[in-house]
Amino acid sequence: MSYKQIKWLILIIPTLTIGIWEYVRHEFLLNYLSMELGNFLAPVIVFLVTILLLTRLFSMMESNQEELNKARALHATMQEREKIARELHDGIAQSLFLLNAQIDRIEKTGNSDNLPYEEFKKSIHRTNTYVREAIANLRHPVDPEFVPWMQGLKSLIEDLHEETNLRFEVQWDIPDEALSSKEKIELLASIREALLNIHKHANAKHVKIHAHVTENGWTCTIADDGKGFDPHDITNNNHYGIKIMKDRCSTMKWQFDMLREDGQTVVKIRKENPSK
Repeated sequence: MSYKQIKWLILIIPTLTIGIWEYVRHEFLLNYLSMELGNFLAPVIVFLVTILLLTRLFSMMESNQEELNKARALHATMQEREKIARELHDGIAQSLFLLNAQIDRIEKTGNSDNLPYEEFKKSIHRTNTYVREAIANLRHPVDPEFVPWMQGLKSLIEDLHEETNLRFEVQWDIPDEALSSKEKIELLASIREALLNIHKHANAKHVKIHAHVTENGWTCTIADDGKGFDPHDITNNNHYGIKIMKDRCSTMKWQFDMLREDGQTVVKIRKENPSK
């Protein structure tokens, strides 16, 4: 029911109620009710109708207003995040690109004068990657409460599918109520980081995302059929994506594992509630 319809009903119902009561009283109840009793019952009937009907209409109006306020807040937040994303892209990202081009020019001309330009290039490339990921993150909803959880996950997968040749298999059995707002944000960010790592490093063709409830919590696994990794190399300072996922899981008190199983690279994120 629209906001306008609710307002009209709130205005009409008391008037209609008293009109119907007066008609019924004068047409059918004059021989049974005195004038004093009829006058006494009129406000009582209006009050009862108000309690039964108008309170529900007021609740509907408040609910509509709350949804409208949330939509406005989300729109304002997304506009601000889009503005920040544009500023990052127009400022920092383009400056990094120009700096990288200048270092390439120094390298080609041989005027490096023993400068560690390889380290400069790695640092610039890494910073540029972080800026681009920050821009991508800013263009996603800030709070999954405003956008259904599975819709946010599907949007992420669809975006990657459009940009890559990755094929996805998703089996999600964790109900919405099993995750708090904070957990949804952090878990979605971790899944995004894992998928970006697969896209950039794994040369994979197929990705499986499975999540299910366990006896003491839940488990989410992201598996790919890519080239794998060196277990002794994941602590390398260049593996910032893995470090970010570890830090997120540590902050949320989740368990994080990355291993090879049956020719696949598997990232496991587990929450285990303390036994009561």
